Amino acid sequence: MLLRRAQALKTEWRAGGHPALLLQGKTLALVFEKPSLRTRVAFEAGMTQLGGHGSYLSANDIDMGGRESVPDVARNLSRWVQAIAARVFKHATVEELARHAGVPVINALSDREHPCQALADMLTLLEHFGRLQGLRLAYIGDGNNVCNSLMLMGATLGVNIGVACPPDYRPDPEIVALARQRAAESDSTITISASPAEILEGADAVYTDAWTSMGQEHEAARRRPAFQPYQVNTTLMDLARPAALAMHCLPAHRGEEITADVIDGPNSVVFDQAENRLHVQKALILTLLGI
Repeated sequence: MLLRRAQALKTEWRAGGHPALLLQGKTLALVFEKPSLRTRVAFEAGMTQLGGHGSYLSANDIDMGGRESVPDVARNLSRWVQAIAARVFKHATVEELARHAGVPVINALSDREHPCQALADMLTLLEHFGRLQGLRLAYIGDGNNVCNSLMLMGATLGVNIGVACPPDYRPDPEIVALARQRAAESDSTITISASPAEILEGADAVYTDAWTSMGQEHEAARRRPAFQPYQVNTTLMDLARPAALAMHCLPAHRGEEITADVIDGPNSVVFDQAENRLHVQKALILTLLGI
């Protein structure tokens, strides 16, 4: 299981061990249309730790769909590197890269999904609870790409996912339907509501994200009033189980979607989540390359 491999890699790294250079001579192309802290550093550091190399390519370097077509970018990179991690605006872009590349393509974030983040989140829950099956994760806020991936990943692994969001900002209905299909197979549930209180009841962990994602900055003023009742603060946290974990994928807008006393509080695991990006992404690369 990928998460178990990530745990083993983390244990070795934390112990100060010298991992086998399993990726020696291998290069990961980082094709990023959006700026990044966690995703870029975790991929580059992970490649370095395993003896490989990460080659960062910003929008200015490539301008996919502008200076060079997405298929041509994919075909070129496939002649030089062993894998591609793409952080893009449109989900269709990463799908097009995958169709034309001769090497594995990792979705490092798109407007539809953020699977690497969800993997790190599941590893964090596994570390703190020792299991995933039957846990209750409450997501409070925008039904965005992170929300979508949490539903899909949680449903696959048996985590009950509850989503509380304003009616106009619910997650993609197609994603919800797919997640519910997976939930039926893993004996878990997907619940969507406008009521934070309903979703927080019995929650083992409470998760939130920015109310306005990158590329939506022009909507920030309009969104703020709708999302204010969904701020994760101590009052909302008290509706979950005692000592429920507080989670956020970062970057956080303190005082907006989450208050400082929650994100800096004793139950916050946001930096565990951030650290775990390193370990799950290493495990993901090794798995995709069959190493």
